[in-house]
Amino acid sequence: MDLKRIEAAVREILIAVGEDPDREGLAKTPARVARMYQELFSGLASSPADLLETRFAESYDELVVLRDIPFNSMCEHHLMPFEGKAAVAYLPDGKVVGISKLARVVDAFARRPQVQERLTSQVADLLTESLQAKGVAVVIEAVHTCMTCRGVKKAGSVLITSAIRGKCRSDPRTRSEVMSLLHD
Repeated sequence: MDLKRIEAAVREILIAVGEDPDREGLAKTPARVARMYQELFSGLASSPADLLETRFAESYDELVVLRDIPFNSMCEHHLMPFEGKAAVAYLPDGKVVGISKLARVVDAFARRPQVQERLTSQVADLLTESLQAKGVAVVIEAVHTCMTCRGVKKAGSVLITSAIRGKCRSDPRTRSEVMSLLHD
């Protein structure tokens, strides 16, 4: 990531909005923003698939569910944050993964310029492919500041997206069970 280039761009934005980037309160802002972007977009330099390389043979054939995974991301349309929680479920086919890896996969995809719909699908597709799971379900709920504090200004609104794959989608009983487990 080119931190110096980000600093220069932020400095130009400050000038463009009528601010003095050299005044005391703003003098270090371009560097702070550059470091913030480095953190917020760290997923661009990662490979989420690498997180799932270590799998364990296990004959467990019931749903594995991890709920309330907090995350934050940046809306690619306005470069404003959105944050919320993800719920991830999969139906193993002889292999399981450490549960912390599920949360890390969510973070790896979230730490990129994103839209929530794509984020939801990326997590579901990776789990399906990497774990060769019989079924996968991902539900994400988030508040988007690009909608709550600008534009339509609808504070309190929550966007919910889902991506359902395999038996979690095609088998009505499995789908019903997984959806009941994904919600409080």
